[in-house]
Amino acid sequence: MQLSPRFKLLSQPLDRYAVGLVVLLSIAIAILLWVGDRTAPQVKEFSWQGQRIDSTNISFALTFNRPMDRDSVEKNLKFEPPLTGKISWSSRRMSYTPIAPATYGKSYQVKLENAYDRFASESGQKKAIEPFTGSFTTPNPYFAYIGSQGEDKGRLIIYNTLQKEKRVLTPANLTVLDFRVYPDRQKILFGAIDGVGKNLLDQKLYVVTTGIDREDHLTSNQPTIKPILGSDDYQNFKFDLSPDGKNILVQRLSRQQVGRYGLWLIQEDKPARSLENQPGGDFMFTPDSASVAIAQGEGVAILPLEPQAPPLDFLPRFGTVLSFGRSGTQAATVKFNKDYTRSLYLVNNQGLQKELTKISGSILGAQFDPQEKTIYCLLTDVEQDPAKNIFREKPYLAAINLESAQLKRLLELPSQREIQFSIAPDGESILLNSAIPSSEPTNSQNNADDSAQATRNPRTPKAPTQLIILPLNSSSTASAQPEVLSMFGTFPRWLP
Repeated sequence: MQLSPRFKLLSQPLDRYAVGLVVLLSIAIAILLWVGDRTAPQVKEFSWQGQRIDSTNISFALTFNRPMDRDSVEKNLKFEPPLTGKISWSSRRMSYTPIAPATYGKSYQVKLENAYDRFASESGQKKAIEPFTGSFTTPNPYFAYIGSQGEDKGRLIIYNTLQKEKRVLTPANLTVLDFRVYPDRQKILFGAIDGVGKNLLDQKLYVVTTGIDREDHLTSNQPTIKPILGSDDYQNFKFDLSPDGKNILVQRLSRQQVGRYGLWLIQEDKPARSLENQPGGDFMFTPDSASVAIAQGEGVAILPLEPQAPPLDFLPRFGTVLSFGRSGTQAATVKFNKDYTRSLYLVNNQGLQKELTKISGSILGAQFDPQEKTIYCLLTDVEQDPAKNIFREKPYLAAINLESAQLKRLLELPSQREIQFSIAPDGESILLNSAIPSSEPTNSQNNADDSAQATRNPRTPKAPTQLIILPLNSSSTASAQPEVLSMFGTFPRWLP
């Protein structure tokens, strides 16, 4: 008897094994479909797990193993300490964007439990998510400044506010004039003059290591200083470091060619080169690090970092740009009015030009808070002394709501011009220097007024400038009490 082709095929052992496997798999699939998936939902990935998160980290993501009931997730997501934010979804992925950066110097836990998958209610088999706990940390708060008293005078210093550790980074023979901190906190770019001669026109640029290790602590390693730009052929004036730390811009004047003045660009491991641009005044990098805003003529030009390149944009009404918001979409600018007053304007990339305040005094500085809802500014009142028939400018720190343009005075300061302030990257406080008046001269006061300090700024007050931290309380900023530190210096800046 001859078998049909079908039975010939099944007569082979391998064929019988394959058919049996198919049958078993079919039965297993049928059972699974009838019983349902009884495994609990779970978090598969937390994008910030175990990381050190700074103010540049905008949001994190939680990825689940199945589509989730979004309301149950949002209701049961907890933070210790609290971290308010906004939630968005894309399939099994949830993004969380904090409204304000996480507070520096903290360890955070992210917890989720009692959440369910999307089909739990429909199937009637609600099984809670496997309890999840994630963690991340934030950098320790550091700031840098230029000392103005005793052995610290003219030297670059960093300070850890949690461990109360202070480190002098530069030697006594260099008088530091200004500096910029690299985004990774590992280095600081600074301009300084040698102790011999102390001529401001001989400023050179250097880079110094901070000694902050990967664990965010100060090591015992000695700072290393590397020369970046000399002053033999050119005089170096203002400089700036791009937000990504890859570009340096310097205003330079040739010592040989009369009138040759403009911006020079220094890129990583490349020699300085002139941009051959039209000479201008005050300048700063844009947040994308790809262009520069510089005062030219009767306006502000946005120039690319290319030689002889035409402006990308021009703002004809304004004299200078004071700062950019973190998003890069808006800036604070100053307009010099014909009636000798000054106006602070909010300008954005949608064409908005909004006057925030108009004063008869000076606008010394302005910075956005991380949320870009408030701008903090250093302004002055003009006061007349009837006895001497002279006018004085009295500075004060103010906060302006960007939506309502309402101005709130935060801190009255002594009459002086050399004031700088810096908003902490987490938006929790403001660091500034202020003159501390004294009725009787002291040794430290006399030391603060020597020739090097006078060379740096002839208007430097005789009273020493002491560092102050002003906490920013979102519920009642006006009631915050400033903390006067035991350090004297200028140009205080928080590390990013």
